[in-house]
Amino acid sequence: MPTSLIIGCGDTGVRVAARAVAAGEEVVGVVRSAASAARVRAVGARALTLDLDGDLSALPACDRLFYFAPPPREGDTDTRMATALAALPSLPEYVVYISTSGVYGDCGGAWATETQPLRPGTARARRRVDAERQVRALRGDAIVLRAPGIYGPGRLPVDRLRAGEPILDDAAGGWSNRVHIDDLAEYAWQAGRTRWAHGVYNACDGQPTRLGIFYDTLADMLGLERPARIGWDEAETRFSAMRLSFLRESRRLSNARLVADSGIEPHFTDFRDGLAASLRAQSAD
Repeated sequence: MPTSLIIGCGDTGVRVAARAVAAGEEVVGVVRSAASAARVRAVGARALTLDLDGDLSALPACDRLFYFAPPPREGDTDTRMATALAALPSLPEYVVYISTSGVYGDCGGAWATETQPLRPGTARARRRVDAERQVRALRGDAIVLRAPGIYGPGRLPVDRLRAGEPILDDAAGGWSNRVHIDDLAEYAWQAGRTRWAHGVYNACDGQPTRLGIFYDTLADMLGLERPARIGWDEAETRFSAMRLSFLRESRRLSNARLVADSGIEPHFTDFRDGLAASLRAQSAD
């Protein structure tokens, strides 16, 4: 029976775990908290509670490695991943890593494809570039999925809208890219069980928009006021440094390579459908 090991088994990881369990595999999800462990067990997988900055000698051997844990908060390298990969008892047959589209840096609104040079503009993105390098060094055929903003049930800016928080005016900001969490989980699961022609993919819906339309659509669905727009001067006094760093980068992500190589179209090609499904799921919970 194949074994799937999911390091960083959070929202996306639990969805991948459920798919692996349904396929009859033994699944181990590595988590940090009791609450996360309970979610892993709820889908039929085994939870392993570990501190990724500590002793990882308990990591089991696996056929499929899914690495979804974020890097440390400081530095230019992902020391956490280095420790985990070194602790693996054997080389997995399949390796999948979820990275970020932030590795491209600011593209001035141009389309970003997987072949262009990486220009990470923050230490956070440089850590992701290092993590990609480590994964590809472990296995030359490892799959790296570069994800933009992940949305889905429980991952929507509902509280910001209810609080009446403004957003950056589209005239001052750049392009927004996204992927529904269920689509991302499906991409990761399929990447962990089949061989694709390339090693790096933009894991997105392929339909970039301006940020305002996303917020306005969600507000309309919730029956709330659309958010007010502000310029950069005010944004710099109201938003966190991390949020500002995201807003300063503009690019449009193409998913053409992913669709061509995997044969999988995202279920939620239109974010409006994804928002509606997410709100229905939240109501059901």
